Amino acid sequence: MKVYFETLGCPKNYYDSEVAKAELISGGLGIADNPESADAIVVNTCGFINDAKKESIDRIFEMAEHKAQGKRLIVSGCLSERYSEALAEEMPEVDVFIGVNEYQKLPEILRSLDKSAKNIKSKSPLSYVTHIHDEILEYRDRMLGDNPYSATLKIAEGCNNRCAYCVIPHIRGAFRSKRIEDILKEAEKLAAAGCKELILIAQDLTNYGYDIYGERRLPELLRSLVRVEGIEWIRLMYCYEDRIDDRLIDVIREEPKICRYIDIPIQHSSDSVLKAMKRRSTSQSIRDKIKKLRDAIPDIAIRTTLIVGFPSETEEDFEELCDFVREQRFNRLGCFAYSREEGTEAGDMDNQVDDSVKQERLERIMRLQLEISYELNQKMKGKILDVLVEERDEDGSYIGRTVYDAPEIDNSVLLSSSRQLKAGDIVKVIIEDSYDYDLVGREVEEEE
Repeated sequence: MKVYFETLGCPKNYYDSEVAKAELISGGLGIADNPESADAIVVNTCGFINDAKKESIDRIFEMAEHKAQGKRLIVSGCLSERYSEALAEEMPEVDVFIGVNEYQKLPEILRSLDKSAKNIKSKSPLSYVTHIHDEILEYRDRMLGDNPYSATLKIAEGCNNRCAYCVIPHIRGAFRSKRIEDILKEAEKLAAAGCKELILIAQDLTNYGYDIYGERRLPELLRSLVRVEGIEWIRLMYCYEDRIDDRLIDVIREEPKICRYIDIPIQHSSDSVLKAMKRRSTSQSIRDKIKKLRDAIPDIAIRTTLIVGFPSETEEDFEELCDFVREQRFNRLGCFAYSREEGTEAGDMDNQVDDSVKQERLERIMRLQLEISYELNQKMKGKILDVLVEERDEDGSYIGRTVYDAPEIDNSVLLSSSRQLKAGDIVKVIIEDSYDYDLVGREVEEEE
């Protein structure tokens, strides 16, 4: 039996799909490159916000069209974890729903489907969603792509922060760390497979270790990871402002392998909105932490994410946020319009903001960031930067990114070279031109 995976959502979902594929291979099953050549299709869904839920549902129905060829359809991931009972009533096309903790059972589930006399048009999909989220996050093998020069490494699962707008604790459970020795084992296997960039992911990276060691140990983990031979870049994604301490700042400053880049989703800058969101930060604490980071590491790139249109956000709150963005001039910034989610505290709040207002505020923030990004990029002209090559363009040039850019979400570098480059090469590039979000340059010749 061959299985095709259609994965949606965040890097954590893609990580889970890689683990699931390895489980299938170890169980004697195969992986298909496309749904047409598969015997079964797994749709690993996202259920974080409304747009993601809609995309997941649309993709499930799209994959269900292959049922006419006798293929099995399995739905997994966050949407399945959150709505399996309701989905089972609405989607008889699906054979099985599994949650975020059932990937180890997938080989057994698929075999039982293959052997069963269950009618493929049955109106009663099976469900293996357990809603159990109390296990320690253990090491598991993964099936990597053909050229895993850049790979995520999940160091923790779940979240203990009960932000008013977020459903992740309900879906993924309480915060659970992976043991340091297991993380190092995984990093060493990734390095042996050709990984050069390690992207650490978790819902709250800065809380790492607290549940199993009684203290937060991200700095200690990083000191160990930098010793893994073959890994050249280590990137930190999703760090809570109030847990970025002096030890972590020192590690970033002192260890060359750790990217001068940190992702700190602050969500807002208005104290009234932050309080309503149940965030621990304040406008002043965010300002202080950003200043501390920039004073200690002048070349650090700070990425953040904002939410506009949160219930009760006034025009005054929003203007305060705009002023804050102008003042801080973030190197990278993403923004979301607030999504009203059932089962969250914010979903039941009064003073919900109209969708048209949310969209207008989102566009204003992104126009503002576009100007800031263009101005910051102009200052990069003439500088020589390390660039990780990702692909070759049709015209023979290359597309890559700097140490200041995470894959998929940040800026790119368009570069030329007098020699043949391959994905995963890290080369020195002199920046000759710049646009709103991208840089243009050429590889520096040795004699230069």
